[in-house]
Amino acid sequence: MRQANPAIVLPRLLLASMFVVMGSWRLWGAAQGASTSGATLTFSAAELLLGLLIALGWKLRWTALAAALLMVVDALLSHPFWAVAGAGHDAQLLHFMKNIGIAGGFLLLSLTAPAHRR
Repeated sequence: MRQANPAIVLPRLLLASMFVVMGSWRLWGAAQGASTSGATLTFSAAELLLGLLIALGWKLRWTALAAALLMVVDALLSHPFWAVAGAGHDAQLLHFMKNIGIAGGFLLLSLTAPAHRR
């Protein structure tokens, strides 16, 4: 079995941190009484779980692929730049492309992940 490349550990943790922080932030807000939809709670729980699994390196090829898919779905559902006119268009396009770029990072992580985890 191959060990994880130490040079990939930091980027893996940085990518995972985004999911851990944002997922837990939204779940914490809901626990404190913030109005949150069921879909947002489900998405946030999935985000937190995926972030923790990626940080731990658990089945990294599959969890990184799932994270990439989650980012693409979020980009399409949350940042419809094609349907916004004026100043809002630029902000939505920026956030859409940010999500697509992060999805690319997760795809790279999936491709560089060790074949097996000890």
